Amino acid sequence: MDAGDEAFKSRQVDEYNDYADANESITDKKPDELPDLNQIVLVYCRSRRRSKEASQKLADIGYTNVYEFGGINTWTGEIVK
Repeated sequence: MDAGDEAFKSRQVDEYNDYADANESITDKKPDELPDLNQIVLVYCRSRRRSKEASQKLADIGYTNVYEFGGINTWTGEIVK
């Protein structure tokens, strides 16, 4: 990832009580955390359902480089926590 690119985790509140559900926080307005509609945004979640929904919402707002790559539970690459 380059500077300005974002990895966007869509989660349920009960998965991480300290964080809001990123998918539910996406409305029909551009999120402040993602100021550039052309920036690369990588979207994932635990099983893929929420990441698909969040990716579609971002595309509907006008983001042009949204990449939904599914659930982290099926990720075959290295995971850094």
